[in-house]
Order: sequence, then structure tokens, then C-alpha cells
Amino acid sequence: MGRVYDDARLAGVYQVGNEMPAEALRVWAEVIGAFAPRPGPVVVEIGAGTGMFCAALAEWGHASRVVGVDPSVAMLGEALRYNAHPRVRYVAGSADAVPTRGGLFDLALLSRVVHHLPDRRACARELARVLRPDGVVVIRTTFRERLDALVYHYWPRLRDSDERRFPGREEVVADFAACGFALREIDSLAQPVTASLHEFHARMTTRPQSKFTRLTDAEYDEGLRRLAIDAAAEPEDAPRPVQERYDIAVFARTSG
Repeated sequence: MGRVYDDARLAGVYQVGNEMPAEALRVWAEVIGAFAPRPGPVVVEIGAGTGMFCAALAEWGHASRVVGVDPSVAMLGEALRYNAHPRVRYVAGSADAVPTRGGLFDLALLSRVVHHLPDRRACARELARVLRPDGVVVIRTTFRERLDALVYHYWPRLRDSDERRFPGREEVVADFAACGFALREIDSLAQPVTASLHEFHARMTTRPQSKFTRLTDAEYDEGLRRLAIDAAAEPEDAPRPVQERYDIAVFARTSG
């Protein structure tokens, strides 16, 4: 995965800069958990970051156990700080080297991480190893063809950058199919990430996502200035919730 997440500064602001309202996180956990092949699934999250989804899946996704895997020691430290849970364990590892025995998990989640993988097929092969024969992979991402986040309105060069970084739908499907997975479905879901544009602006001041490292300081400041103007114009009695939409690709194992 991208070693940008070894950046201690980014790890320190990631949780606060990317958290979402509890109800939105609950919806996501319920949707993801519903793809599990059996009740009380054992779940692994690849690229768990600060553990938001690990804790949510344990709390609301009916997971009996969750293992959060991430190569970044800094991120794992923040996960223990913000998202410790009795049914969640965080371990250092990578997408192509999950430090557990094989055939352990019912469901694997990759949330906002597939574009960081240096070798998607290596990841898919490793998931085939650690999943049970009827295991399922859920990928939460935005495919290259559907980049539509509000952040691109204020920092348009980020769209150009992400169009180069993010894989297309057919690329991901082909990579997982080559490693013994069949596409079960692709859908999308939008949920609020902040209650207002003002709150969204406050979050963006910390550059809470790795994509911001691709901007110059001048580009970043200009986008933040325009966002501040719009946030200041937002009526206090009618705030504008900011939503983010993600694609959900679900794969099932087809070979043992």
C-alpha cells in the first residue's frame, strides 16, 4: 500500500478529518455486514487505517471478530487510540501478506484503499488464501469513471490526479476474476460526512487525505479560500450537509 500513510502528521489528523456522523457509519456497517455469508462473521479489513470501519463492523455489522491490517505503525497507533473495541484486533501487515492463518475469514473489506495497492492481483491472491471457501470481498471505492466528490470542485487538479491513481471498474473486476473471484454485484451508496459546508471547511484545513500531498501550497490555499467563501455564505438556519458517494463492488470466491 502507499507508504504515504507512514506520515505521522497525516495519521494524526486522519481520524478527525475523515470521520462521519454515527448514523452514516452505522448504515455503512450494516450494508457491508449484510454481504457476509453467515451470521456473526469473522472479518478482516485491509488498510484499516485508524480503525473506523473495524469498530463499526464489530458494533453494528454483527461481526463476531474483526482483524484490522495496516502497514502503517502510526495509523495503527491512532486506531488503538480512537477505535479500540473488545472484538477488534489491529495488526501490522500488508495487502499481500496478511499475518494470519489461511481460511480464517468470512468477509474482507477494502475501504478507500484499492487505489493504494501496488499489486491488486497479489492482494486478491492473498485474500483467496485467508478467506473461507464461501468468503466475500467488499471493495468500497470510487471507480475512475465516477469521480464526483465535492473536493474536486475546490481543488480540480485533484480529479486529474485521481483519474491517474484510481482504477476503473473493469480493471478491478479483471484482477479479482484472475485470482478466483466472481463479481457478485456493484452498487453505490451516498452518506453524509459532515453536517454543513462550514464543518467540511474546518476538516479540510488539516489536509486530512493523502491526495492533498499532490498539490502545491498555493493550489491548496486557493481551494481552501474558495471553500471558506462558500462556507461563510451558508445560512446558519439551513446548513448544507456534505455527502460522499462510494461504489461498492462485491466479489465471491469461485475456487478453493
